[in-house]
Amino acid sequence: MKFYLGSGVALLTLCSGAAAAADVAGEPTTPLDDPSAPTVADPTGQNGDRQRSEEIIVTATRVPTPITAIPNTVRVLDRETVTTQLAVSPSLIDSLSFSIPSLAPGRQRMTSTGESLRGRTPLYMVDGIPQTTPLRDGKRSGFTIDPAFVNRVEVIYGANAIQGLGATGGVINYVTVRPKANGDWLRRATAEISTDDFEENGFHYRTSALAGRQIGAFDFVLGGAFERNDLFYDGADRPVVVDPTQGDIMDSKSWSFFSRVGYALDADQRIELMANLFKLEGDGDYEAVPGNALAGIPATSIAGDPAGDPTRNDAKNFAATYRHGDLLGGTLSLQGFYYDFYALYGGDTFPVFQDPAIAPVGTLFDQSALGSKKYGAKLTFSREDALWHGLQVIAGADYLRDRTNQELAQTGRLWVPNLIYRGWAPFVQLEQRLLGDAVRVSGGVRWENVTLDVPDFTTIASSNSTFVEGGSPSFDTLLKNAGIVVEPLEGLSVFASYAQGFTMPDAGLILRAVRTPGQNVEDLVDLQPVIADNIELGSSWRRGGLDLSASYFWSNSDLGSRIQVIGGAGVIQRERTEIQGLELSASYAFDSGARFGAAFAALDGRYDSNGDGVVDRDLDGRNIAPDRLNLFAESPLFGKLSGRVQVSRLFDRRFDGGAPRFDFDGYTLVDLILSYDSDDAGRFTLGIANLLDEQYVTYTSQTANFINDRNYSSGRGRAFTLRWQGNF
Repeated sequence: MKFYLGSGVALLTLCSGAAAAADVAGEPTTPLDDPSAPTVADPTGQNGDRQRSEEIIVTATRVPTPITAIPNTVRVLDRETVTTQLAVSPSLIDSLSFSIPSLAPGRQRMTSTGESLRGRTPLYMVDGIPQTTPLRDGKRSGFTIDPAFVNRVEVIYGANAIQGLGATGGVINYVTVRPKANGDWLRRATAEISTDDFEENGFHYRTSALAGRQIGAFDFVLGGAFERNDLFYDGADRPVVVDPTQGDIMDSKSWSFFSRVGYALDADQRIELMANLFKLEGDGDYEAVPGNALAGIPATSIAGDPAGDPTRNDAKNFAATYRHGDLLGGTLSLQGFYYDFYALYGGDTFPVFQDPAIAPVGTLFDQSALGSKKYGAKLTFSREDALWHGLQVIAGADYLRDRTNQELAQTGRLWVPNLIYRGWAPFVQLEQRLLGDAVRVSGGVRWENVTLDVPDFTTIASSNSTFVEGGSPSFDTLLKNAGIVVEPLEGLSVFASYAQGFTMPDAGLILRAVRTPGQNVEDLVDLQPVIADNIELGSSWRRGGLDLSASYFWSNSDLGSRIQVIGGAGVIQRERTEIQGLELSASYAFDSGARFGAAFAALDGRYDSNGDGVVDRDLDGRNIAPDRLNLFAESPLFGKLSGRVQVSRLFDRRFDGGAPRFDFDGYTLVDLILSYDSDDAGRFTLGIANLLDEQYVTYTSQTANFINDRNYSSGRGRAFTLRWQGNF
């Protein structure tokens, strides 16, 4: 049983049992700054991950924690699992979709618009550094690091405040690569070519290389990656439409550079510096050809020179970490970080951009750009057997400053003024182990203290050039969590938990739409934070090669945040929301190395449409994922050749209270992956995505009300990826 007091909410792995594993290049999953932490062996779970032979450690919980000690669903995807899925996925964020069935289907774009985890927004992190921009949520935070530098992905399901602001749907933490702990060189290179059924403009390329080593007390990793994508093609051999507004990974190129240096001051103390630079930029070689959404005809792409500047993402992450492993009988960790993010979106003559003082109405072209700079610090102290045997105490404090704005890049207008978020949060968390660790009880509190500084500003012409008096609304919120994990029999665990998550509503989206004179920022009720309450029950059974898990959750918010697009611009609706869901997984590993498994997720989300306190309509496809069943089978074939086939079924969904045109007609996708490990030449992988060349319209295009004839999109058809990875 387990109680977590503090940094947010503790979660437990009841579920699948996807494990972290040593990757094919031999990098340790045990961080160099925590040499006492248990390592992880083979991958396991519904992805075809293997049974774990040693304890799985999760770092996204602030203190390295055994996955079996967390009273919520947690999944850890090792590097091999991630790279396997990348053989049939166009991006890192899309690759998570098969592994996490309650994550909304990836859009195969540069954007995560409409992609939710358990019906709410997840917090993306890189080594614990928050990547999201909640003050003006640009839905680009999943595209800030190249997968070549990701050693594993830790996913904590459900609302929590472990890492502070933003995780109302859960946490997705990209843990970056480290050198080998034994002093050997880590040297890895990858080259990859993909083609969409050998269409002329359907070829894509990527390459990466990294090197690292531990030399005495010093260690380092350096790496670089480049990727170039052309067009995707659907199952009918038509070029998929480039997203004219949100941005695309088609017709783009990206560069990424990564470095980490560390130094052990002595046996207990270590300092570390990390830098990650990432840029994804469109080429602007194609433009959209409108389809007909009502008739079910998707838009396509043709060669052209679209107006404006190509879309792009530019992200810079820097972090410094100090760790003392034996201070006052416990462990101290201090991390400082800086994150600089810029995103440019596609443009048009949208009504919201028009200003008769600049150009005749209907002729003014513009495009928006989002800028966010944040820095912060995280202090954590933990001690085992504090006061008495079996009691773990974790205490600390976080500080975050985030400055975000949104401009109209072609005309230099400020669409969203400089919003400055300042928050600090002390926390304490306790865990008591009982009955020989068969029972773990945990609980904690986190006190969020937040101020949002907004200057006086005037909205743009489409909002009637309305003057808004600035202010500094502040919020003071106590977030609680509690949980229990019981292991009555070896291999069987049962858990229950309650946790609260916290985020700001999309303040920029709210403020830029103010059109009523006399408004004062401090009186705008819509700036109240979103508090999500998450209750979860679950169990898991692991015996021999069998791995079963089940969980059920409820997630409620009295003042939720639902996005609706009106007149071409997003509008926040603050309403009560209730979400519940069931997640099941099963897998079996044979002694021969063959494995098969299944995972299922069913979600139901509703909101209060008329303000009477009773939820009465379904959340739409922008806010909740479809029910989904994933199946896989993998096995050694002959010699050093192995194969994997996986099937993903997205079920039909009808939205109560919504227009029938936004109902979802499901589809089924089949992927095949073959790998060959040679003795001297490295590993060769052939991935065939959408093996049966299924023609389908994406979930978002079918269900979101912001979709029009220009962005009504089919999904990617059959695509082949050939990858070589070697050590040198």
